[in-house]
This record gives sequence, structure tokens and C-alpha cells, in this order.
Amino acid sequence: GAREGTDAPPVAPVPRGGPLPLSFAQQRIWFLQQLEPGSAAYNMPHPLRLEGALDVPALRRSLDTLAARHETLRTVFAPAGGGAVQTVLPAAPVPLPAVDLGGLTAGDRARETRRLVAAEALRPFDLARGPLMRALLVRTDAEEHALLFTLHHVIADGWSLGILVREVSELYSALAEGREPRLPELPVQYADYAVWQRRWLAGETLERQLAYWRARLADAAPLLELPTDRPRPAVATEAGARVAFELPAELAGALDALSRAEGATLFMTVMAAFQALLGRWSGQDDVLVGTPIAGRTRAETEGLIGMFVNTLVLRTRLDGRPAFRELLARVREATLGAYQHQDVPFERLVEEL
Repeated sequence: GAREGTDAPPVAPVPRGGPLPLSFAQQRIWFLQQLEPGSAAYNMPHPLRLEGALDVPALRRSLDTLAARHETLRTVFAPAGGGAVQTVLPAAPVPLPAVDLGGLTAGDRARETRRLVAAEALRPFDLARGPLMRALLVRTDAEEHALLFTLHHVIADGWSLGILVREVSELYSALAEGREPRLPELPVQYADYAVWQRRWLAGETLERQLAYWRARLADAAPLLELPTDRPRPAVATEAGARVAFELPAELAGALDALSRAEGATLFMTVMAAFQALLGRWSGQDDVLVGTPIAGRTRAETEGLIGMFVNTLVLRTRLDGRPAFRELLARVREATLGAYQHQDVPFERLVEEL
């Protein structure tokens, strides 16, 4: 996304002599985990199916190389002075326990694999001791395995999982074929980014970005009053559901065309429709929606496994009964403004407002 702050210095390596600060995103996740130490809410399960003959020693070596390459995969978080610091541990072999389900019937293998996937996803992590990436290899038969990765959100985000799979695949192929892996050098590590973020997002830079949000979110409605069929509980629960639906290809194509015609992205167009719907249901003409953003605004951080995600607040006013194109123009303006001021950590904004 577009952004202000191109005046920011590049992320550069810092000495590893002692404990290092957490990034703002890590601090948020660490704090939430302290509130519920045994919770698996911030576990990121990523099970993969592997087909064909598997060279297990090559897989083990690929995981070891991956952890040597990305410091986050061997970082632990110790409490310190009311908060936490991160410590990078020396590279060491990554545990890869294996379970062999070869002796079971096909139905039992499928059931047991599903059970293991669920159990791994729910097993809590100890942030102070680590490791914060787990891998479990499940053999279902000679030509089929499941590789169950689980990472804690404090060291990774959705983008990171793509990097993880891509790099393990490349390392494994290279080892199996006896060649050098084709992976780009990592110019910096995550802890370098955490130090950079704290140095850069301070003083005048922080004040300039906060001023934008103070103006943008002044007098915002604190709650969206939706006429739900059940009362909102006093304490939020984990109870909820996920509903999947697909848009017909013709409609998706028409939305694309409308977005292009209005100089907007498909995200902006769908967001405008969502906000119009929330406005109609709630009867409010001031709608705020929180949306995650990748947060990888610097080229140096694109290849890192780490936690970069931030939450942006998109506020759209629906007053004056705007036609949809007019509403889309408002959403576009709000979205571009938010992207340019995306560096303020969401929790800092909450404190401020």
C-alpha cells in the first residue's frame, strides 16, 4: 500500500549482545497471551499433505536450515520489567517427532490424522521457554505423510506461513537433489526490525501519524448497534461460526470492472458494500471497520518469518444518502489515508483515543 514516511531510514542489523525489545505487534500478542497463559487462541496451525516417497533425513535438515536462517524460529520471550524482552537462541536441531499410522485401516488413519491436527493446533506454547515453532510428521502410508506445523502468532503471521512452505520446499528439493538451495540472502532479521520500529516510530514521526488518526477518528461512535437476534454478552466469548460463500464469476467480474472504472481496488469496493450494509442494519451513518494489513512496507522485511500485521480502522460516513459511487469515493479516500498512516500500532491508537 501507499505510505508516508519514505523518509524512514532503512532497517539495519543491530548487535546481538543482550536482550532485544519486542516490536509493537509482538508486544500486543505477548500481552494478550499473558492474560490467558494456557490459551491456544494465538496458535497458527498449518498442516500440509506430502505425497510421494519422503526422504525424512532431508526433511529434518531442511527444518534445521530454516531455523538457522530465521532467528524468529529460535526466539523466546522472557518477562522483564512489566513487559518482555526477546532472546535469540543459538541454532540447534528442530525436533521432528513422527507418528506412524500405517497399521490402521484407511478410515481410522483419516480419523486419527484429524485428531492429531486438532490436538496440535490446541496445544499451548510456553513463550518464555520455546520453541515457538512445532512440527509433527504423520505417516499414513509409504507414499503419503502429513506435516503438521504450528507456530505462535508472536513469531509469525499469515504471510510468514507462505515463506515457511516455500523455503522448506526449496531446501528439501535442494538437499534431495544434492544442489545449493536457491534462497535470497536475508539482509536483516526480525529483531533488527523491532529495534528499527521503536527508534523510528517515536517523537515527531509518531506525533504526525497520531495527529492524522486523532482527526480521522474524532467523535466516532464507540459501538455498532446491530439488531442481533441475541443480546451481546457482557463478556466476549470464543463462541462463533464461520460462514463461507462464493460470488458468481459474472458478479465478481462486474465488481472488478466497477473498481477499475472508479480508480479503486476490489477490496475498497467490497468494503464499501459491507459498510453500506452495516449502516443499513444499524441505522447509523458513521461506520468503523477494523481490517488487518500485512505491515511489510519495507523491502528488507518481505522475506522474513515474523509478526508484522497491524489493524487499521476504516471509518466511513454514510450521511447525505450517497449514491454507491460516491460512497466508494469516500471509502477509497479513507483507505488510502489509512495506508499512508499504517505504521501507528493499533494498541497505541487505542491508548491515545
